[in-house]
Amino acid sequence: MATLLIVHHTPSPNCQALFEAVVSGATAPEIEGVRVVRRAALSATASDVLDADGFLLGTPANLGYMSGALKHFFDQVYYPCLDTTARRPFGYYLHGGSDVTGAARGIEAITKGLGWRRAAEPVTVTGEPGRADLDACRELGAVLAAGLAD
Repeated sequence: MATLLIVHHTPSPNCQALFEAVVSGATAPEIEGVRVVRRAALSATASDVLDADGFLLGTPANLGYMSGALKHFFDQVYYPCLDTTARRPFGYYLHGGSDVTGAARGIEAITKGLGWRRAAEPVTVTGEPGRADLDACRELGAVLAAGLAD
């Protein structure tokens, strides 16, 4: 059975809503053969990454960059996972008050260094998430999980 690892930092109600939508899509009943593992960014380990077949990342944009929690995750797993996880699929979602450009740039640079393959367009949301944003997050979760399905 394939494993999708969702690594997230959800410090606000807006981030929580996006996270719940992603999980809803990834765990949809019609997607079989995929185990979805959820880890807070400060708790996720290199073992979690090594055991996963694909990744879904979620973070707020803080001060023009990804959250310190997600950056800490990358700092902890980068070298232990560098060669082993290359070419594995990933996707991500971001929430910001006004701009998420720097956070997206940071995630793209780090995942490129890891050799991960972006399997879906990122979902970026500013302000309060609307129905379309939540639907996009559900779709993101479903696309990542379905891509790993047996």
